[in-house]
Amino acid sequence: MEQIFIKRKWHTVAEVAAMLGYGLSKTKMLVATGQIRSIKYGRNRRILPEWVDQYINDRVSEAA
Repeated sequence: MEQIFIKRKWHTVAEVAAMLGYGLSKTKMLVATGQIRSIKYGRNRRILPEWVDQYINDRVSEAA
């Protein structure tokens, strides 16, 4: 039987913090200031993988 893997569409703020190697407080601040885009879903924030990539690309551009 073949296994089916579902690619996640959204990340939580905590997951993004872990991906970036940042603390949760710093990541929440980046989300609150709009530096990392997010949407509010109920009481939680969700972040598309593309938005994480955009944040990283913005930081690389600033450093260049």
